[in-house]
Amino acid sequence: MPGVFVCAIGQTGRRLGYDERDSFDDAGPHRQAVTIRQLPDTLINQIAAGEVIERPASVVKELVENALDAGARRIDIDLEEGGVRLIRIRDDGKGIEPDQLPLAVSRHATSKIASLDDLEGVATLGFRGEALPSIASVSRFALTSRRDGSDRAATLEIDGGRLGEVLPKSHPQGTTVEVRDLFFNVPARRKFLKAERTELGHIEEWLRQLALARPDVELRVSHNGKPSRRWKGEGDLLSEVRLHEALGEEFARNVLRIEHEGAGLRLHGWIAQPAYNRASADQQYLYVNGRAVRDRSIAHAIKQAYADVLFHGRQPAYVLFLELDPRRVDVNVHPAKHEVRFRDSRLIHDFVYRTLQSALAETRAGTVAGVPGMPANDAAGMPPFSGYGGAAAPAYTYLDRATQSPLPMQVAETRAGYAALYGGGTASAGAPSFPPSFAQMPQPATLPHSDDATLPPLGYAIAQLHGIYILAETAEGLIVVDMHAAHERIGYEKLKHAHDGEGLRTQPLLVPSTLAVSEREADVAEREAQTLAELGFEVTRSGPQSLTLRSVPALLAHGDVEALLRDVLADLREHGESRRVGAARDELLATMACHGAVRANRRLTLPEMNALLREMEITERSGQCNHGRPTWARFTLPDIDRWFLRGR
Repeated sequence: MPGVFVCAIGQTGRRLGYDERDSFDDAGPHRQAVTIRQLPDTLINQIAAGEVIERPASVVKELVENALDAGARRIDIDLEEGGVRLIRIRDDGKGIEPDQLPLAVSRHATSKIASLDDLEGVATLGFRGEALPSIASVSRFALTSRRDGSDRAATLEIDGGRLGEVLPKSHPQGTTVEVRDLFFNVPARRKFLKAERTELGHIEEWLRQLALARPDVELRVSHNGKPSRRWKGEGDLLSEVRLHEALGEEFARNVLRIEHEGAGLRLHGWIAQPAYNRASADQQYLYVNGRAVRDRSIAHAIKQAYADVLFHGRQPAYVLFLELDPRRVDVNVHPAKHEVRFRDSRLIHDFVYRTLQSALAETRAGTVAGVPGMPANDAAGMPPFSGYGGAAAPAYTYLDRATQSPLPMQVAETRAGYAALYGGGTASAGAPSFPPSFAQMPQPATLPHSDDATLPPLGYAIAQLHGIYILAETAEGLIVVDMHAAHERIGYEKLKHAHDGEGLRTQPLLVPSTLAVSEREADVAEREAQTLAELGFEVTRSGPQSLTLRSVPALLAHGDVEALLRDVLADLREHGESRRVGAARDELLATMACHGAVRANRRLTLPEMNALLREMEITERSGQCNHGRPTWARFTLPDIDRWFLRGR
């Protein structure tokens, strides 16, 4: 049956392809006339705006990034009605010559790149030349600027894409961009905007993200005529002041400083201790060469680094800066520049994972996190983590109270002296337990004064509470230890070290197993055969969509190894590597350690409690149990004084 085919785009009502006279019947279309038209510039810009301008926060992002690229050191952001009614960005940057204002608002006009080589090594935040014309096409837009060193300023107004004239106007050095009535001529887009408070929240979050990366720039924000936020431009990149301003005191006093370089990569910033975690990913900030991005591969690496210490379902918090040669990263993969693509994604994934894993391994019980110079719960901040493996555990010397002579209780000796606690520490010996001979371990004849600086980080045990907690006195106050959780982590780490020392053992299958897989999975298995062998799988491709499995990791042979192999292949395809085998092994060892750890209501002697405290001080990740729960808490004397209103 004949019919009419009409295709409309946006608000113009114009169609592409067939015109209204084209008819269709059972034999197909009868093309009476086909007209191909060049889209008008306004419509082109409105289509581009659909990719770049999602909401008021997108406008603020593009305009502020332009100001930063122009060398601004102070930026004023004035907003009305969450940015829908007004966004005004004023900066003190280099400015624009009057005769270049029309060019600045034309498509694909930019001062930031001139060739493909520039694009491949772009170091500026903006470079596409689409932001200003896109914004101007969906708003009432004004651009006013005065070039550095010039005595003339000019302004240009654009109403919904209709270009006005360049007119003289008084203006200090720098640029002001005014955006009014966003999406006034695209009502369908405007309907998708949220409430004023919500849109303002998106702007504030982006500015917080920027403030962390650019503490050298002053940002002043006002909303509906009232000042709402000021970020002082007086700090360095890793400034504790800006960190405190952006994420609060609690985050600042619970972070580890990261600083590591290698393979042409540099990773620095802060990661939160596992005990400080979040229900959502609201405090996760990643920057690549100063650009805030989202990257699934790096996010996966960070998640894997925290996997052994974070409570189930919780999210880590971090502010991380990754720096590398701009030619090793492609920033031209997303219209709004939210994502990047790395040439060496596997190398970067491994670099981030190993750096953070090594730093988190140093979260021993008794250590104190925090940014240097920031107030911590009880002591000064830790120095930055600067390499794999971390520093060796310090040796503490205990002094006799009467003679002040050293007692033979150094931490370095404790590990060997308390080996009986773990039955020799081998995996074959099973999970660790307290032996009867533990009470005969050497103990100090007398305890030092509680304010003695030579006290160990976790102090000396003074009592056991309800058969669950150990109470210890330190120079700063009181330590409370969950003895089961602490012993569980100690045993778990010893089992892991024992298995790591033995190396990965494989077990041949009596009857090789054939797996039906997708062609993509088979391609990955064939390409990554050596990687799979290192993980304990002997796999060969037996068809376009089939694999033959001949050996598996020995420790996991009784589990669902086929499902594990599929998960490993998925990781290799998406991230270039997989830690599924290690995670499955660790889960089994964690279960063994949990069953072997000292149980609640087990009465311990003071020597047994003190030995457990000393082991916590030298065991990696001992600040959390195998499930991510904290193993210890510290209460300083000022804290306790406040409980009882002392000194008030």
